[in-house]
Amino acid sequence: MTIASDHYPHHRSETSVLPQHVSVPPTDLYSDEPALETYQHLQQLMYLLNSLEWWWRDRRDYFAAGNLTVYYSPRQSKAEHFRGPDFFVALDTPWHPRKSWVVWEEGGKYPNVVVEVLSNSTAATDRGLKKQIYQDIWRTPYYFWFEPDTLEFQGFHLVDGQYQAIEPDAAGRLWCQPLDLSLGLEGDKVRFFTASGTLVPTPTESALQAQQRADRLAEQLRQLGVDPDLRPDSSPDPSPTTP
Repeated sequence: MTIASDHYPHHRSETSVLPQHVSVPPTDLYSDEPALETYQHLQQLMYLLNSLEWWWRDRRDYFAAGNLTVYYSPRQSKAEHFRGPDFFVALDTPWHPRKSWVVWEEGGKYPNVVVEVLSNSTAATDRGLKKQIYQDIWRTPYYFWFEPDTLEFQGFHLVDGQYQAIEPDAAGRLWCQPLDLSLGLEGDKVRFFTASGTLVPTPTESALQAQQRADRLAEQLRQLGVDPDLRPDSSPDPSPTTP
């Protein structure tokens, strides 16, 4: 979904060379990714990001982001060699907010998982050039793409340096070993699922599920003649005895 950096006139291409007289910009600049193409794309990214952050809310050893630039120039220059995955996860790294992912500032670490949301303008790049970069340069172990209009969903994992298609399970989901989760369709969105097939909820969905459980319990108590709204310490005093 995000457009390759060399498609923009103010960006240099993958193979461009920075002249020696040009000063290198500081490496703490904000991500320079184009805006998301549709609200549908934004929703998809937010489902992935929000649900994973909720599921791993007690973990501080990863970083996940959407539409954030990854800079990977071997010469440590932000003027060349950068890409913007729609969604990525890097593991075994301290969690803290980042303006962008700068490989040489992250100990040479690249994302462990990448998801691209395809569109008419980016599908060819996501299926071709980006896949090649993720395989040969980033060495990203797991790469997925999703086409929200046709619901095409594919995943690949790195085997002996080459991407091999991931075989879907009986439910049509694709296992992602680094996350210990699978990815699959839920309606018209790609979502995370546990190994047992349970949908990984967003915080909003989790709160709704908790409310629904509380409502069911309250109804069961009412059927037993118990007022679920009556607190144990608020029971009415027994009627006074008439002398």
